Amino acid sequence: MSRVNLTIDGETYQVEPGQTILKAAEEAGVDIPTLCHHDEISENTSCFVCVVKNVENGEWQPSCTSEIHDDMEIEAFTEEVKDMRKTCLDLLLSEHSGDCEAPCTIACPAHAKVEEYVQAGRAGEFDRALEIIKQRIPLPMSIGRVCPRFCEDDCRRNVKEDEEAVAINDFKRTSAELHYDDYVEPREELTGDKVAVIGAGPAGLGTAYFLRMAGIGSDIYEKREKPGGMLRYGIPEYRLPKETLDRELQHFYDMDGVEIHCNQELGEDLDIEELKEDYEAVVVSVGCWEPKSMRTEGEELAWGGIDYLEKLSRQNFEMEDPGETIVVGGGNTAMDCVRSSLRLTDDQVSCYYRRTEKQMPAEQIEIDEAREEGCNFEFLSQPVSLREEDGRLVLECIEMELGEPDASGRRRPIPIEGSEFEVTADTVIAAIGQNTIPPEGVPTNDWDDVAVEEESHHVEDNLFAAGDCVTGPATVVEAVAAARKAASNIQDYLAGNEMDEAYQINVTRGHWQSLADEDLVYLEEPQDQTRVELPHMEADIRVDNFAEVTETIDPENIEEEGERCFKCSCTAKDDCYLKEHSETYKADPEYFEGNEKIDFGYDNDHPEIILDRGKCIKCGICVKICREVVNEYLLGFKERGYETHIDTAFSKTLPTDCDDCGECIEACPVGALDWKEKELE
Repeated sequence: MSRVNLTIDGETYQVEPGQTILKAAEEAGVDIPTLCHHDEISENTSCFVCVVKNVENGEWQPSCTSEIHDDMEIEAFTEEVKDMRKTCLDLLLSEHSGDCEAPCTIACPAHAKVEEYVQAGRAGEFDRALEIIKQRIPLPMSIGRVCPRFCEDDCRRNVKEDEEAVAINDFKRTSAELHYDDYVEPREELTGDKVAVIGAGPAGLGTAYFLRMAGIGSDIYEKREKPGGMLRYGIPEYRLPKETLDRELQHFYDMDGVEIHCNQELGEDLDIEELKEDYEAVVVSVGCWEPKSMRTEGEELAWGGIDYLEKLSRQNFEMEDPGETIVVGGGNTAMDCVRSSLRLTDDQVSCYYRRTEKQMPAEQIEIDEAREEGCNFEFLSQPVSLREEDGRLVLECIEMELGEPDASGRRRPIPIEGSEFEVTADTVIAAIGQNTIPPEGVPTNDWDDVAVEEESHHVEDNLFAAGDCVTGPATVVEAVAAARKAASNIQDYLAGNEMDEAYQINVTRGHWQSLADEDLVYLEEPQDQTRVELPHMEADIRVDNFAEVTETIDPENIEEEGERCFKCSCTAKDDCYLKEHSETYKADPEYFEGNEKIDFGYDNDHPEIILDRGKCIKCGICVKICREVVNEYLLGFKERGYETHIDTAFSKTLPTDCDDCGECIEACPVGALDWKEKELE
């Protein structure tokens, strides 16, 4: 039979007659997306994702069932068709429930593959765990100690009554302690391109690391005597031993293509315009090192918090007794100043904060441990002035009360008229934050941070920026997350590609605080199990020295801790066609806002297979695979209309011999039917 002409988006192809548009397009090398089509079964025509427009009559047609004819002309990828396809995907997403990715991974600023490295640790494969961690976390020994554990705040284990989150961060620390020294990550061959990185803190080191993974070399310029930035000069020894930091940084010295040059200061030894000429790109990652002003008379008599900590580090944590000390502030820097001062003096150390403890931005564990070590907290107290009198410092304060919430969401502290009081001290430390000191000539925003294009970290020309100098003071893990984005966009810039982040969606069941136990889907029924304890030095011992206050959890206990993980992410997250097509067409799970999803429940009684009805998009493939290919009648549609869902006869568990077949699982486009055992990276 002679071939026929089929025109797709203005391009004419000769194809075999008697085919559907979908198959003819496939023959022509045009890939029209679909969710409900399967070559081994009769057509379903349920998803409409394969929709095309017939140019002859203007009708929308499902390409999987519409037959071609000679000289047929269709539109398959015009903006109008893509918009219609997006609408179909928006509708499917509006009824689709589950978790594309584990909440812990989404919560991590670096989006490290948390579930994957926890499961590797659970299996005792700590070398594999470290390999996964280092894909996103280039400083696991440091971050394993100082990270505020964003991942654990969103851990679904918190749903269980009287339970705590999985000790996720400790998997990083244990894995790194075991294998960091001998692990060499895969690196692309050096291309010859080279980038200048200004600042050897977490953002600078991270940028150089991710660039090197892509085959791009770096020269890192640091104005201080040693690299590390805030890790070395801003975090006390008892939290992060400098011996540990040096061990971690040795990896960078050993890395071909990366050179660290210390005692090189921008404006003194380096000129940014010259660097822009000498290198393919330049990254500014100078951090936030200027203490914020208390805006009080006499504040020059007080130490800046970060200045105090830097001096302490430079003197190898052997500094003169500060005597009776007052620290003003409520963040982690304030707690570091408090706890460091407690180790230097037998006199009283107090923390004055203008709000209540509940509003303190410091990690709760830092507050608790400061209190255990003897800190006296004075809340709702605002400094007014500072003066010197009889060889001591006199801090005048005023009592505060909380008013309405401000821009930060915390209740605004309001002075109480006539409530002024004075306190005396030998040392006052103002630890209320830091500002960026931007390099001369570099564009800045309203806060004097380096101004960048938000997604690309691009400043201008071949200049980029990352870390605290862009965001203001943040965490180490946020700095390395920014470093990865900057490095990725530098790669695009050097390749002449558009600098943007790939569109991603994440369907979620919701934050654990909005969920009950019955809202969760378990691959295996969880067991009651207490969280592993991080070995901790007693307060009366630790307050007398700067030794590290915690120990690394041993591998056996970490393996047991891994058993507490619910494995929340979708079993099909790496091969879900709904997610793939939705990201291609920028569909939005929240587009039809307010749509209430029906809870159809799930069945995990089969030893190998889980049926999660909430994920099902009602494509019907599994039903027909079972009937038309396997010649069984185990699955079918139940109810009608909006209540329609896939189930087994009488809602019985699938027969145990289903695991010998698995045809429906392999065909399911969304993981509604899937193997319980995930094939994680």
